[in-house]
Amino acid sequence: MWVCGLGLGCASGPGAVQSPTVDRAREMLRTGRAREGNLVLRCEPGDADVYLDGVAQGFCSDFGDAQGGLHVGEGMHRVDVKKEGHWPYTTYYEPGRARAVLTIRLRERAPGGGQSP
Repeated sequence: MWVCGLGLGCASGPGAVQSPTVDRAREMLRTGRAREGNLVLRCEPGDADVYLDGVAQGFCSDFGDAQGGLHVGEGMHRVDVKKEGHWPYTTYYEPGRARAVLTIRLRERAPGGGQSP
């Protein structure tokens, strides 16, 4: 039995589809697994501390557009942004082929450590 798809070519069994589009998609999947990237950080306040997988990297302002961003190796990473007197921000990031931009606005803690309104 032959299976044909619009713009993808035809196949007679698993993995048998042959076309430039399918070949390119397979290549992207194969090479897309081991990626590194840059994460551009735009923060308020700019002097908040940045941690990558628990290791201090510098101030948030060190990783803005002009500086090229925070270099991140392949795999999933934890990114923390902290500043005394503010609630911390945590996210997870796995780099892709495009530069990612993260905009963070830390919220101030209320005096005495309570939550601000």
